[in-house]
Amino acid sequence: MKFQLAINLERMNDRIAMPEVARHTLAMVQMAERGGFETVWAAEHHALEMTIAPNPFQILTWWASHTETIRLGAAVAVAPYWHPIKLAGEAALLDLISGGRLQFGIGSGAYQREFDRIRPGLKQTDAWRYTHEMLPALKALWAGDYQHQGEFWRFPTSTSVPKPLQKPHPPIWVAARAPITFDYAVQHGCNIMSWPLTRPFSEVELYKARLDEAVAAQASQRATPPPRPTFAVMRHTALYAKQSEWETPIRAVQCALGQFENLFRNLGDVNNGFPKQIALAELANQEQYDPQTLRENLMFGTPAQVIEKLKRYEELGVDAFIYYASMGLAHQPQKKSLELFCGEVMPAFA
Repeated sequence: MKFQLAINLERMNDRIAMPEVARHTLAMVQMAERGGFETVWAAEHHALEMTIAPNPFQILTWWASHTETIRLGAAVAVAPYWHPIKLAGEAALLDLISGGRLQFGIGSGAYQREFDRIRPGLKQTDAWRYTHEMLPALKALWAGDYQHQGEFWRFPTSTSVPKPLQKPHPPIWVAARAPITFDYAVQHGCNIMSWPLTRPFSEVELYKARLDEAVAAQASQRATPPPRPTFAVMRHTALYAKQSEWETPIRAVQCALGQFENLFRNLGDVNNGFPKQIALAELANQEQYDPQTLRENLMFGTPAQVIEKLKRYEELGVDAFIYYASMGLAHQPQKKSLELFCGEVMPAFA
């Protein structure tokens, strides 16, 4: 099993200066590279301090200039916010200047709040249609001259300038939970990243079953079976040396998840980019945020406990574990957690 890092420039409030956030984020990326992580992922979000990522390719270009080997992933470029020619060119330019290190993730977006501002009138639930039209267009633009007459975009003959360094194109990833997305990913040769949120390990088992079903369905329709996609699973992750420290990351992730629920439910209570934390006790799904539930379901624990949890993922058939570092935890505990993971957990999977 390989290891990947997802990290955001994040602020839960305005008491920390942005230059310090930037320094910390870069230090985490460099630590992950030294520790042997395969990939680091940057998101795309707009007008939100908890995920400061207006353009993932800018972030990845910044990281590329301060690293040498770690692969650079967009997780994910939100298809409805882009034009195919612009997206193809920006992604290819990053692949070129990074020496062929791009992992290209594409998706449909998460928050209706962002759609209301970036693509007014578009419902988040309809955004998958843009992804399905965008992906074939990107592949064609990366290959050469191409004209497009689709439902959402139309343009005369054009191409991607520059072309990607990786041939025929960088590895493509999609975020998947629903069966239809697993089917689409396998059909189009995309790798899969899944996020079970705070749900138990049985949710990961469900995603693996959906992947297996999608692969079997495609195999039954083709003379040559399709290649099995790389299957990655993301979890909030926090390690600590002593059992007595377990409550610190729990409190941090509860705060972050309270803001996430605000955005996910489009409650609109955001002040100067900072979403108000929703009282988790008031939610219908409040049991998902119980401290003991979070402690069990998320990748929290001492190094020995985390190794035991990760072994279940490896035995299930998870190809890559995505260490999600951004959860409102203070900078020093974040660094200590990553140090413990690199020094004590990853050697168990060498």
